[in-house]
Amino acid sequence: MEHSVAERLQNSDDPSVRYVYYRDCCDGGLADLTDLRIRIKDSTRIHKMLDLRKPDGGLPWHAYAKWRGAFWTLLMLADLGYPEADSSLIPLKDQVMDWLLDEARLKRVPLIDGRWRRCALQESGAVYSILKLGLVEPRLERLVELLLKWQWPDGGWNCDKKPSASHSSFYESFIPLRGMNAYAMATGDPRVKTAVDRDAEMFQSRHLFRRLADGRVILDAFTQLAYPPYWHYDILTALTAMHEIGRLDDSRCAEALDLLESKRLPDGGFAADVKYYRVTQRETTGVSPVDWGPVGNTKMNEFVTVRALGVLHHAGRISAEPFQLGFVLDERSALG
Repeated sequence: MEHSVAERLQNSDDPSVRYVYYRDCCDGGLADLTDLRIRIKDSTRIHKMLDLRKPDGGLPWHAYAKWRGAFWTLLMLADLGYPEADSSLIPLKDQVMDWLLDEARLKRVPLIDGRWRRCALQESGAVYSILKLGLVEPRLERLVELLLKWQWPDGGWNCDKKPSASHSSFYESFIPLRGMNAYAMATGDPRVKTAVDRDAEMFQSRHLFRRLADGRVILDAFTQLAYPPYWHYDILTALTAMHEIGRLDDSRCAEALDLLESKRLPDGGFAADVKYYRVTQRETTGVSPVDWGPVGNTKMNEFVTVRALGVLHHAGRISAEPFQLGFVLDERSALG
């Protein structure tokens, strides 16, 4: 890894970038990341996301409001390395769980031509974020049972209500891969591990981004990197999931790794090719409380870069060293 990129990431103004760098790109760079996770909690970016809470601790939108609702906020906190077991997040967790397990909502999940049509990223995203944030509660088991019930024969999930829909959706199946894997690792439930393996095979049989029938790229969007991806699928989100489930060394990941490597910029970083959010004061959908860095195929984005380099390091495609280069935990201001 080029020293300039390593230096930029480990000295980033955003403590989440520094955290992911030391967690994924270094071999023993920092043994204890606790202090750095505390800095994440106190960062400007996190305050902008959480200061929107009402006096009761919840957020003033529907739990699934894009991208400020409790569901997306918890998912982002989990991805950013927010510290575990923060009781102030319980109202957000309850907003999500009350929405997902509302009986009237569950009764509307259709069974069409023998397949349940469900946006499984919602239930599985809650499982993932709640486990990663240390907010575990008994209702998680109900979400997992529903996901097991709704899984399609080819291993994934789909919300398409057309009777002709016969294959799982990549969009609805990659967050379940991460959420169900987190649950399997936490509980050892063999049924969930089997569900993870089936889901993974659905992706890997397509080399993560190619059609099974003719080998063509399924969607050009799958080759475009973004942060945050939210529910959008791309090769970086796929490879991240493959690392989490222990399948990054499968030969069917090689082409996606090659493609990711090919997207590296001359300065050693990676760009956000697209973005899926807007920062605005208007009450509209797709609003983020914060900006997530530059977008464009010539500009390095730190959030994309640190995750891409982490994947490539785990895959043995690049080496990394725990460059210290003046990174100091005790006098750093809480920026980001």
